[in-house]
Amino acid sequence: MPEPVAEPALNGLRLNLRIVSIVMFNFASYLTIGLPLAVLPGYVHDVMGFSAFWAGLVISLQYFATLLSRPHAGRYADSLGPKKIVVFGLCGCFLSGLGYLTAGLTASLPVISLLLLCLGRVILGIGQSFAGTGSTLWGVGVVGSLHIGRVISWNGIVTYGAMAMGAPLGVVFYHWGGFQALALIIMGVALVAILLAIPRPTVKASKGKPLPFRAVLGSVWLYGMALALASAGFGVIATFITLFYDAKGWDGAAFALTLFSCAFVGTRLLFPNGINRIGGLNVAMICFSVEIIGLLLVGVATMPWMAKIGVLLAGAGFSLVFPALGVVAVKAVPQQNQGAALATYTVFMDLSLGVTGPLAGLVMSWAGVPVIYLAAAGLVAIALLLTWRLKKRPPEHVPEAASSS
Repeated sequence: MPEPVAEPALNGLRLNLRIVSIVMFNFASYLTIGLPLAVLPGYVHDVMGFSAFWAGLVISLQYFATLLSRPHAGRYADSLGPKKIVVFGLCGCFLSGLGYLTAGLTASLPVISLLLLCLGRVILGIGQSFAGTGSTLWGVGVVGSLHIGRVISWNGIVTYGAMAMGAPLGVVFYHWGGFQALALIIMGVALVAILLAIPRPTVKASKGKPLPFRAVLGSVWLYGMALALASAGFGVIATFITLFYDAKGWDGAAFALTLFSCAFVGTRLLFPNGINRIGGLNVAMICFSVEIIGLLLVGVATMPWMAKIGVLLAGAGFSLVFPALGVVAVKAVPQQNQGAALATYTVFMDLSLGVTGPLAGLVMSWAGVPVIYLAAAGLVAIALLLTWRLKKRPPEHVPEAASSS
């Protein structure tokens, strides 16, 4: 974790503007993800002529690269400083656009073009993990660790905003100028972000000796497990709510997803100080309870309004889980290791979202669509019990890593 600069206390609008001025770089990185997201599967399958497997692989490569590189992003942010990591990540986003551009230019050589697309997706995954982790730590370094929960919350808001904006805009740009024009726009977004980031003042990197990864993992894994269990609720709604509505013979699945997103973002905006006021674990337990009620309502819904209320509650409940547990998780390690702790903690959500889809699909094929929402509610209930146990256990002394000479 970078060392925060000593400044007068920030609050209100000034604090939010200071945070947004940093997390906008994460917005840019996610915009480069969102822009090609709705275009690439059809481009690989329909235009390039490859199977649905390859279309899916091109998309998935980015997520695997993010998952594998995220712990490294945290460690480098601790040792080199978050600004350098953000700029490095944005350079990766720029290079991913260059990969798309060269793939479009070599369209007459389908195998070469596909390899370039895959390379671009891998570079994008690495770039996003560095830009996302670095922007969070940069924001904390600017406003102070007291506001880490708010920094994480704003990062989530800009992530949702960038993905929501990027996908439809990407389709518009693709139909307007083709795949190469879309690639140039992605490169332009990343380049503008790089040029804005370079002149920004840095925050100091940590001076202490980092803990080994095993020690960091041992300190945060229980919080990560609670996050992973709670993320199952988000995963089944995002992935299967359309099939749920189809199975019921209802219309309005897209509106249900909109309700989830509005509840998610709205809750973060309405309760920016909740974590500081009552504590991360208390907020997490309240959120788990709300998410459980929402998932149960979806699972037993006999009318569309029941499902919509359930989705709304699930979105509101899941909204503050990540920052609430994250605040506690990063404080479980010395300051010079908190970047690695945040990155390791985030990996649990990445893994959860990666396995929820296929596992829930197996359950759905065996027992029907509604059952997956009841099962997800059960997993969130386990997260609630785990968090309650974490709250009841005596506070642990945070080990200090040896300082560098």
